Amino acid sequence: MQALVVRINNGEILVADKIISCVGKGIALFLGLARGDTQAKLATIAQKVENLRIFESEDGKLNYSVKDKNYQILCISNFTLCASTSKGRRPSFEEAMAPDEARKFFDDFILLLQSKGLDVGKGVFGAHMDINLNLDGPVNIVLEA
Repeated sequence: MQALVVRINNGEILVADKIISCVGKGIALFLGLARGDTQAKLATIAQKVENLRIFESEDGKLNYSVKDKNYQILCISNFTLCASTSKGRRPSFEEAMAPDEARKFFDDFILLLQSKGLDVGKGVFGAHMDINLNLDGPVNIVLEA
C-alpha cells in the first residue's frame, strides 16, 4: 500500500465532463492498494494522513496537519502507484489488488478518514477521471505501510 499526498490550494474531479467532487485548501491523496494489504495497513495510512504535518506555522515550519487546519482531502484510488518498472519499459501492475477487493478497501479508507472528523471528497473508483489540482508548494509525500 502506498499513498501519495500532495498539498493543494484546491482540486476537482470530473467524470464524463461532470464535476464529481471538489475541495478547497488541503491535500490530494492518491491511494495505491496492493495484493496482501490489510485493514491494519489501511488504518496506519489513515492515521498518517490525519497527522502528517505538512502545513506551515507562522514561523514557516511544517507544524500543522490537515486536521489541525480543518482543511479538506480529495481522495483518489490509484492502482498505478503499485506499478513495477523493474523489467522493460512497460509497467507491470501484477501487484495491484484485485478491483473488487480494492473497491471495498478504498471505501473503507474513506470511512476511516471521515470517522476521524476529516472532510473528504473522493473520485469514482475505476472510472477515468479528469483531475484538476492547484498545487501548493510543491509538497509531495509518499506514505507506505
